[in-house]
Amino acid sequence: MLTILFDGIAYGMLLFVLAVGLSVTMGLMNFINLAHGAFAMVGGYVTVLAMQHLGVPFLVCLPLAFVISALLGAVLERTVYRPLYNKPHLDQVLFSIGLTFMAVAAVDYFVGSTQQIVQLPAWLKGRTEIGSGAWTLGMGHYRLFIIAVCAALTVGLQYVLSRTRFGSRLRAAVDDQRVAAGLGINVNIVFLATFAAGSGLAGLGGALGAEVLGLDPSFPLKFMIYFLIVVAVGGTSSITGPLLAALLLGVADVAGKYYIPKMGAFIVYFLMILILLWRPQGLFVRRGGSA
Repeated sequence: MLTILFDGIAYGMLLFVLAVGLSVTMGLMNFINLAHGAFAMVGGYVTVLAMQHLGVPFLVCLPLAFVISALLGAVLERTVYRPLYNKPHLDQVLFSIGLTFMAVAAVDYFVGSTQQIVQLPAWLKGRTEIGSGAWTLGMGHYRLFIIAVCAALTVGLQYVLSRTRFGSRLRAAVDDQRVAAGLGINVNIVFLATFAAGSGLAGLGGALGAEVLGLDPSFPLKFMIYFLIVVAVGGTSSITGPLLAALLLGVADVAGKYYIPKMGAFIVYFLMILILLWRPQGLFVRRGGSA
């Protein structure tokens, strides 16, 4: 039971890093980017290809995946995303999901549809067990590494958004772009940096999750629903909501597949329905401003 809880927390932390960029763009920038999973796929493929063909160490591939995904996000934000900020949400959904299908087709054409294998360092392949009997806690070293990295990212992201000048400028730009611009805030640069950071976090999540979730060209489509569930259940007004939602869904998914394997992912959807019936706006709702 403890091992299932541990694996569920690791899975939930990974889902959070994968989905937090979408939460930021939807909640703080009011933009629905369903191509978010494509940036995660880019990070995963950057890691796999760099390790397989260039011999780059795994720990070096993680920041590399973040940087390349962030740069790609910045380029796309300046060229194709920015004109859609003031468009209806339906236009944003259709455009971004079209980008997703284009990314899937491009990766399938250039790389192939084969499932990619990540060769982890030896020190991340082991497993440590604590306790005995029913209370044995089996901790996979790689899942423990995921929890540590994701926890550090969560603390850093929360600090940036709530305690730094950039976070204040971002919230001001979201609440009223004209007033923010009148106060000397470069709204375009703030949105560019935010979108790039969200894309980079998705790429880092894809790099971390390639070994756990699997990696092939259909990755953005397979996990799009999970990203949306995390954002819908947690709300888009804070970092705390998506984090709690990701942990709940991670534990529920792992436990459900272990104890009731025939029901598969039904447990996750059932939990989502219950939470949204209880709190339709998500677990955490921002008061006194636009979401």
